[in-house]
Amino acid sequence: MPAFAFRHIKDLYPVFWDKSREAVRAMTKECGDRGQADLEVGEWASRVTLDIIGVAGLGRDFRAIQDEHNDLVQTYQFLFKPKPPAKLLVFLAALVPTWLLYRLPLERNREVDAAAATIRAVCRDLIRDKKQKMMANKERTDVDILSVALESGQFTDENLVDQLMTFLAAGHETTATAMTWAIYFLCCSPEIQTRLRNEVRERLPSTDDVGATITSLDIDRMPYLNAVCSEVLRYFSPVPMTVREAAHDTTIQGVRVPKGIRVSLSPFAVNVDPKLWGPDAGQFNPDRWISADGLSDESNRKAASGGAVSNYAFMTFLHGPRSCIGASFAKAEFACLLAAWIGRFEFELANEEEKDLDKVDIKGGVTARPAKGLHVRTRVLPGY
Repeated sequence: MPAFAFRHIKDLYPVFWDKSREAVRAMTKECGDRGQADLEVGEWASRVTLDIIGVAGLGRDFRAIQDEHNDLVQTYQFLFKPKPPAKLLVFLAALVPTWLLYRLPLERNREVDAAAATIRAVCRDLIRDKKQKMMANKERTDVDILSVALESGQFTDENLVDQLMTFLAAGHETTATAMTWAIYFLCCSPEIQTRLRNEVRERLPSTDDVGATITSLDIDRMPYLNAVCSEVLRYFSPVPMTVREAAHDTTIQGVRVPKGIRVSLSPFAVNVDPKLWGPDAGQFNPDRWISADGLSDESNRKAASGGAVSNYAFMTFLHGPRSCIGASFAKAEFACLLAAWIGRFEFELANEEEKDLDKVDIKGGVTARPAKGLHVRTRVLPGY
C-alpha cells in the first residue's frame, strides 16, 4: 500500500508530535495543582493513539484525548477489554476455521457484530467526507494515509472500509500496548528512565513550545530513544501470537506442512529465545541496540539486530511479504509519544510489588497487557 511508504510516514512526524503534546497537556491538567496523580497508562495510551490514528491515518480528529466517553473510544474499550467468553473465542480461533467461529450463536459474536457495525459506519463516513473534500480542493494538502490511498485509485469504497477497520484497530491498540510496557519497564529501571529523559530534553523541544515541531531526522538522531523502543518491542511484542495458513504444501525445518494447515507464530517466545539472543535474552537491556564503538562494521551490525544471531530473530512485525505493513508508522508514533511523555513526567509504579513481573497478571488476546491496567504515580517535572 503506497500510503505506508517511508516518504509518506516522514510527513506524519509533526502530527505524531502535536498529538503527543496534546496528551501531555491533558495529563498535566489531570495532575492538578499538586503536580502529581495516579494515572492508568493503558487508558491514556489508547486515547492518544486513537487520536493519532484518526488524524495521521484518516484525516479526522476523534478527540479521544479530550473526551474519554465518545462512542468510538467506548466501542474500542469494549472490544479490547473482553469478557471471559471472548478469551475462549481467541483460543478457538487457533483450532477452527474463522468462518465457522463467527457463525457460532454466541452472545459475544452478536456484541462484536454490533461494535463492528458502529466502526464500519464511521469508516464509510470518513471516506465520503474525504472524497467530498478532495473534489472541492484539487490541490493536495492533506498528508493522512486515507488521502494518499484514495489518490492511488487502488481501492473500491468497500475494500477501503475493510482496510480502514483493520488500520484503526491494529494501528492504535498495538502502540498503546507498547506504551504500557515501555512505562512499566521505565518504572522498574529508574536509571534507564533518567537516561532517556536526559536525551529527550537535550535533543527535542519542550512540549510547551507551541511553535516547535519535530522531523524524522530529530528522532533518528536519538540513539537511546530508539534503543529503548526497540527493546520494549522485543521484550513484550504487543501482539503475542499470530497465525498463518500454508498456501501450498511445504516444509519447515524438515517438518511437512500440507496446504491449508495453520501455523502459530509467537513473537513472545522467539523474541526472548536465548538460542537467538544470548544468555541475557530475558533481561531488559536497551544497550543491546547501541553499537559498542560506533565505528566497526561488526559492532554496528550487532547493534542493528540487537545482538541476535540475525534480524529474523526480531519477530514483532514478522518478515517477508506478509509482515506488518504499518511497522514504520507504529515505530515512529511510538518514539514520538514516548519521548513526549518521558520529557515531561516521572513515573513510578503505584504498586511496587509489580516490579516482579511474575506478580503482574497479563491479559492475553489480540494484544497482551496487564489485566488490571498499569497504575502509575505520575509527577510533572519542572524545567522542560
